[in-house]
Amino acid sequence: MSRVQLALRVSDLEGSIAFYSRLFGVEPAKRREGYANFAIAEPPLKLVLIEGEAGQETRLDHLGVEVSSTGEVTAATERLKEAGLATFEENDTSCCYALQDKVWVHGPGREPWEVYVVKADAGTLGRSAAPGDPAAPCVCGGPGAEDARPATSGCC
Repeated sequence: MSRVQLALRVSDLEGSIAFYSRLFGVEPAKRREGYANFAIAEPPLKLVLIEGEAGQETRLDHLGVEVSSTGEVTAATERLKEAGLATFEENDTSCCYALQDKVWVHGPGREPWEVYVVKADAGTLGRSAAPGDPAAPCVCGGPGAEDARPATSGCC
């Protein structure tokens, strides 16, 4: 199973949860402080809501593809490298209340994409490392990052 992920930074988390629950006809699969995600079967979508600053308009945080195994993350990493895309790999990282393996790439507009697998639940929001993009999600400057800098947003 794989599905596209859309992560949004929202100023009104509760209002957004209510809206997306009505829009897709499902309740969040996971709710934590400042965070909610929906595992939507039809259309296959992982919708992630990350609480942002009050009064700010909703904005894209990042995009992704959730896959079902670390092997699929590894295969995606190799395919992306062979396609000539710069990749950044993370294994056993705690991000968005989950233990994950993932690989990051950036689109031509600098939009961050991740291919990831959720390996287990985690008790904290955690942060991921996606280097090289001032608009990248999570904490940049993790292991292997060339341009360490402070976090600009959350991750999923």
